[in-house]
Amino acid sequence: MTAPVSTAGNSAASRDKAFVLHPYTNLDAHETQGPMIIERGEGIRVFDDGGRDYIEGMASLWCVSLGWGEERLVQAATKQMRQLSTYHIFGHKSHEPGIDLAEKLIGLAPVPMSKVFFANSGSEANDTAIKLIWYYNNALGRPEKKKILSRQRAYHGVTVATASLTGLPNNHRDFDLPIARIIHGDCPHHYRNALEGESEEAFATRLAEQLEALILAEGPDTVAAMFAEPVMGAGGVVVPPATYFAKIQPVLKKYDILLVADEVICGFGRTGNFWGSQTVGMQPDILTCAKQLSSGYLPISAVVVTDAIYRACVDESRKIGTFGHGYTYSAHPVAAAVALETLNIYEERDIVGHVRSVAPAFQSRLKALAEHPLVGEARGIGLIGALELVADKATKAPFDPPGRAGALVNGLAQDNGLIVRAMGDSIALCPPLVISEAEIHETFDRLTKALDAAVSVLRG
Repeated sequence: MTAPVSTAGNSAASRDKAFVLHPYTNLDAHETQGPMIIERGEGIRVFDDGGRDYIEGMASLWCVSLGWGEERLVQAATKQMRQLSTYHIFGHKSHEPGIDLAEKLIGLAPVPMSKVFFANSGSEANDTAIKLIWYYNNALGRPEKKKILSRQRAYHGVTVATASLTGLPNNHRDFDLPIARIIHGDCPHHYRNALEGESEEAFATRLAEQLEALILAEGPDTVAAMFAEPVMGAGGVVVPPATYFAKIQPVLKKYDILLVADEVICGFGRTGNFWGSQTVGMQPDILTCAKQLSSGYLPISAVVVTDAIYRACVDESRKIGTFGHGYTYSAHPVAAAVALETLNIYEERDIVGHVRSVAPAFQSRLKALAEHPLVGEARGIGLIGALELVADKATKAPFDPPGRAGALVNGLAQDNGLIVRAMGDSIALCPPLVISEAEIHETFDRLTKALDAAVSVLRG
């Protein structure tokens, strides 16, 4: 078979355009624009192929908690690669890195948990949780109790099932999603969705009432679980209103509906507690995590389940003869070793304590930008936040067309040596957890320059 003739040039950028299909990218624009090539990282900064440095204000994709160049993680990977470079845990086989990491996660869980299932990404973890929920209800003799609740603007992944949970239109359009049995409830964004003069507590009460009405309309005997991020990440960094989880959880318990805490972004100190669930008062039946589990150094994720869910899986696997789910790289020994060392570093260096010490400076600079003429809302908690850009601060009217302002500020931030992420017209920040207070001020100085430069373009 003859290979296609390459028309690529010699540069990395030209070869990228010739051969790479990019996720979350305007593919048409990319054919002209091409990529920014990142060559190396150090601390909270990355460097392009021209040698220019950028503060990575998104910790890559919400994940590089310990920054770039953490030698202990390199050594953990190298040591494990030499000892047992790869192996599986199918059919009663196991290895110590996977066992040690599972034991560590059970000890760190925010509520009593029983077992850990390993996967390779947040999408796979949440997809596994969906399958476990269905398996669980079949084991309990409830074949109709299969619908799963999510929320508008939620982000739970991009597999067929988890992209269906994700409540963002562009993840559904022309992919023929969502699939059946996935239901989207209301987004808990007070700035956009509260009534005039409605307090956060009153808004939370109304959301709980709307959730119960939705469950009753669907039929409680058909609704199995609800997925929720403690703080909604890729949907715009939406912090839940005060008392939200305290009010919706009794509704779920009333109708025997499981709660899945998607800790893929919030876990491991991001919100000022080890788990986002602790920050917002969630008591999950299933917890999924990824990203900062290994500081993003290697792909790994985990699904942590209660004993009730595990025992149902045991019963069903006894009936069938196997638990017919798993991935070749579940608990990959090198990824598990790196994740375990990451958790050890969190404890030894008191990363959560560091987040608590620098978060006030981060949130103070973030919230101060609410006064900027382009910013309608500045929201966040711990070391995560977002700015919502609006055309009119008084009416909250968005820019037209939607996304134009966000893309502009995103580009101007990059021009000023700062990488952020535009999600529509919300600008997200999620820096490495090891960021210093001085680096926080440098980050916001660069972001402010980008916002100021955008005013003349958007208001000119």
